[in-house]
Amino acid sequence: MPLALLALALGAFGIGTTEFVIAGLLPDLASDFHTSIPAAGLLVSGYAFGVVVGAPLITALGARLPRKTMLVGLMGLFVAAHLLSALAPGFGVLLAARIVASFAHGAYIGVGAVVAAELVAPERRARAVALMFTGISLANVLGVPLGTFLGQQLGWRATFWTVAGIGVVALAGIALLVPSGPRPQGGLRHEMAVFRGGRMWLALATTALGWAPVLAVVTYVAPLLTDVTGFGKGAVPVVMTLLGAGMLVGGPLGGRYTDRALLPTVLAALAGLTVLSAVLLVTSHDRIAAVATLTVFGVVASATIPPLQVWVVERAAAAPTMASAANVSAFNLGNAVGPALAGLTIGAGLGYTSALWVAALLGAAGFAAALAGGALDRRDRRDRRDRREHSDRTVPSAAPAAEASRVPC
Repeated sequence: MPLALLALALGAFGIGTTEFVIAGLLPDLASDFHTSIPAAGLLVSGYAFGVVVGAPLITALGARLPRKTMLVGLMGLFVAAHLLSALAPGFGVLLAARIVASFAHGAYIGVGAVVAAELVAPERRARAVALMFTGISLANVLGVPLGTFLGQQLGWRATFWTVAGIGVVALAGIALLVPSGPRPQGGLRHEMAVFRGGRMWLALATTALGWAPVLAVVTYVAPLLTDVTGFGKGAVPVVMTLLGAGMLVGGPLGGRYTDRALLPTVLAALAGLTVLSAVLLVTSHDRIAAVATLTVFGVVASATIPPLQVWVVERAAAAPTMASAANVSAFNLGNAVGPALAGLTIGAGLGYTSALWVAALLGAAGFAAALAGGALDRRDRRDRRDRREHSDRTVPSAAPAAEASRVPC
């Protein structure tokens, strides 16, 4: 794998860190800005909304720029947003800076995934995408805990200064290591053409529905462990670390199997999430079994990312950038839908295990969407084969007629 992938992964590491570290800093932020914790929670939800909107919007604005230029500009915007966050004099400025950073986040992941796939041979593209996304998994295992600890010890501004520094190093790596490519052909109209067919929208629905179970489980895993499994609060970070370690392992595995067989990997990953969510209904009542199941859940969750990304980009043919950015939005839509639906069932008094039922049902819906997408692919291949066979049968028949026309009377 080329060194340029490490630069892309480092940028993803900074992005993953800033996305999730804010949750651990909310009490300090609320105290400093004299606001409530729910109000400070806008720093989380506003960021997620910015990713959903910003990924396709910023990618569309840069449709005619070379992809390396886009990546350098996006990482520069990311650094500037974090410098503004570190210096923010008020809550409104910090919220605005977070939204700017989220715009850079969505477009960077979308464009970066396309560039990562182009850096390697076609048979290794999913592994390259998985390596870039490993930066986000590593952020959950290393970046978020360290960023939270740093913010608690030195103040929340120190965390933003640190993330800005990570962005500077990633920016330098991208500028030095990522090869310059040609300017994309066709512009925005060419990129948007991939959304005219139902296959692309079905693939994006597969991503949103297939990823939603992950956040439905992870968002409420802490109260599940304490109220259902019987762990003390001190054990929750340890279990979360194991979950994160599973995600670190799963990404490369998902990339390897995606390169071998795309649709079977998509189906296997989504079926795995569905089954494991249901299994947790039983194992969540036993400490050892719950930890083991959550660790495997982390492996399968991360292994889902490469095939879903490639599944969408394959449908974009010669215009993958906008499709890749749209898939980032679909992932973040899943980030919102999963916890929201699980929260409704918990709020209705059905208990924390109801989140597992929600996760299993969402996973099953994603699996069904992938099956439907596979059926459309088979139908398209069959139609193309039938057209070729029809063409082969009709073309030779013209030869005898042509010969007959040359026979003298």
